[in-house]
Amino acid sequence: MSRTSWILTAAGGAAAVTAATAWVTGRSRPDDTSLGVAKPPSGLPPSRTVSLDGHGEIFFRDQPGPADKPPIVLLHGWVVSADLNWFTTYGPLEEVGRVIAPDHRGHGRGARHSMPFRLADVADDIAALLRAEGTGPAIIVGYSMGGPLTQLLWQRHPDVVAGIVLCATAAHFNFSTVTALGWRFITLYQLGQRLLPRTWIERVLLTQAQDAVGPNLLRRAAPGITELSPLLPWVVGELQRGEIEDLAEAGRELSRFDSRGWITGIDVPSAVVVTTRDRLVPPSAQLQLIDLLNDPLVVEVEGDHDVSAAMATEFNSALRKAIDHIASTSPRLGGGA
Repeated sequence: MSRTSWILTAAGGAAAVTAATAWVTGRSRPDDTSLGVAKPPSGLPPSRTVSLDGHGEIFFRDQPGPADKPPIVLLHGWVVSADLNWFTTYGPLEEVGRVIAPDHRGHGRGARHSMPFRLADVADDIAALLRAEGTGPAIIVGYSMGGPLTQLLWQRHPDVVAGIVLCATAAHFNFSTVTALGWRFITLYQLGQRLLPRTWIERVLLTQAQDAVGPNLLRRAAPGITELSPLLPWVVGELQRGEIEDLAEAGRELSRFDSRGWITGIDVPSAVVVTTRDRLVPPSAQLQLIDLLNDPLVVEVEGDHDVSAAMATEFNSALRKAIDHIASTSPRLGGGA
């Protein structure tokens, strides 16, 4: 192929891609109301937003609890919001302690900043929130990406941490060569989120919900919810609250995170909730935490990465055991010897 022919071919390809992108982004939204309006699940705790110097506005759920019980801080996973991660957990923890569940930077209703997303900055946000609320040392529960945040919170702000519970998470997230390559192509996630219409995403999820091989989250009902499919518009809406650039940068941050060199120094009581059929965070990586932490309580749930919603009864039972263990053994909460 001559140089001129190659240039013309490349130009034609670029023009075709530009035209296709213009059509996808410029088309009208399909008029599809078959899935109904976005209605959140009942029983979500009251929400609050506080503005903190150097941290911006922090949105969080604030569920009251017994005054004589330690506060519980729920840190959600990557891409989702606090509500998506914890909507089946709020209720079961109502009598256990005050629950604080923030939306992280760039996620859900979390703050938007001009600087790049950094896990350490999110840990600083959480510490600032707890100090502003005057909670004292709290039980920190981290799910998936919330696990690294929990570890960083102890490393950077040990005074606010009474104990930690790590759920479906790990000390590092480069599990294999394939995983490492996947993180490098996280930009494709950005592109898909920008181009795919909301109704297409809802339809794909609905098809999976009706398929025997679909995600558990969409096929199994949580306690008090007879059918999760009607929540699809709310689920998609919560996912689309996130800032695409922040979410992509959060993925890259996870690929760089590795606490194996310092997690052994954690000196507060710990517990690990292992999702034994997890296809996103391998159980082997979760079990590695047992060797790295100082005598953690280990509780297993036979489910995938979506157990907090798909297997709410089993997950919340495991989480309650973990929280009770921290409350009874943490010297900062009056427990232990």
